[in-house]
Amino acid sequence: YEIGVRLVGSEMCIRDSRYTGHVTDDMKRLGRPTVTDIIDELQWRGLLAQHTDLAALREHLASGPVTFYCGYDPTAPSLHHGHLVQLIVMRHLQLAGHKPLALVGGATGQIGDPRQSGERQLQPTEVVQGWAQKLRDQISRFLDFEGPAAARMVNNLDWTQQMSAIDLLRTIGKYFRVGTMLNKDIVARRIASDEGISYTEFSYQVLQANDFLELFRRYGCTLETGGNDQWGNMVGGVDLIHKVDGADAHVMTTPIITKADGTKFGKSEGGAIWLNPEMLSPYAFYQFWLQVDDVDVVRFLKVFTFLEREEIERLEAATAENPKAREAQRVLAHEVTTWVHGAEATAQAEAATSALWGRGDLADIDEVTILAATSDLASGDVVVGETTIVDLLVSTGLERGRNAARKTIAGGGAYLNNVKVADETVVIGPEHLLAGGVVLVRKGRRNLAVGRTV
Repeated sequence: YEIGVRLVGSEMCIRDSRYTGHVTDDMKRLGRPTVTDIIDELQWRGLLAQHTDLAALREHLASGPVTFYCGYDPTAPSLHHGHLVQLIVMRHLQLAGHKPLALVGGATGQIGDPRQSGERQLQPTEVVQGWAQKLRDQISRFLDFEGPAAARMVNNLDWTQQMSAIDLLRTIGKYFRVGTMLNKDIVARRIASDEGISYTEFSYQVLQANDFLELFRRYGCTLETGGNDQWGNMVGGVDLIHKVDGADAHVMTTPIITKADGTKFGKSEGGAIWLNPEMLSPYAFYQFWLQVDDVDVVRFLKVFTFLEREEIERLEAATAENPKAREAQRVLAHEVTTWVHGAEATAQAEAATSALWGRGDLADIDEVTILAATSDLASGDVVVGETTIVDLLVSTGLERGRNAARKTIAGGGAYLNNVKVADETVVIGPEHLLAGGVVLVRKGRRNLAVGRTV
């Protein structure tokens, strides 16, 4: 799956933290303003929560290209939509001329940062390394690895595995005060819980701080970005750099994205919103964004897309004037799905969304998309050449009995692949089968089911 946007590369300006008047076609596609301060832009989009001294950070970013990093632990075989927030921040910073280091935690992923819900299950080393490679492949699609602000992939296993326990304790551990470590929010919560916290997870903050120090020394990295739940670990790195090398560094976090009701924005009925198309189909991914509530959609357009302010303001007005049209949701779903899965997969998801309800040609939908689109529908078995439209209405549960099915057909309320069926004797034949060997049956306008060949 190719992303639907070609990255800017060598045409990116790196004079300072302001986007310049030189705008490529790709930057127009991403909605990049011609001149704006990157801090102001992130604040307007709701992408800036906590930070070290803001005036100093703003000045640092304006002084020239800054090398920054964000870490991703391979605790699963795919990134999910929450990681998109960090990837988007990295891309905003890169478009402003700054140089990203995308860290995949081959070392820290073997431990996992402490969770509120309890101790993580440790995975075998070979599993973690396999997941690390999958994350590298995913991240590489979202950043530009060429040009003056080229991104670089790094793995903290490269330096962590070279340290002995004595090295870690003598050269790094001596700079950490246990009282400070115990007072960090997630650690304090876990200690107060019945389960407590193991030394393994307790030590995670030391390893993350050491990552920042190593990246500072190796690449001149002076800024770390991450989620707000990582604040304590991130400032630990700032303190370590200052204590060990006497240098200044910065961190900034993004807020935890919540819905208007205060609940976490994140899970579908089937689980996490994975970016891997094999774990969550592009169609299901598209539908997730399409279902965003009106009260959240404008805020999510700011966070999850690169649309310019004027377009987002237009969509805000359109939502207020005609919420039933759901234009903002369609734009949100289109933009995010295109960025993650590419233009072709997005077009298939959009076509399937329309075709399922009679506004497009079902024959144009590929097998992967049609199977994903019908996976949650009520279903019935189809024997090609034997099953009739009456049989299918009953077996899918759209009608309770054969007489009721016949009445629906006689009244013009039965559809096969969006085509009205007037003859109750119609038999499902090969000509009716869509990609994946399925056939759609509908009662009225909104009651949809699927027949699957056996």
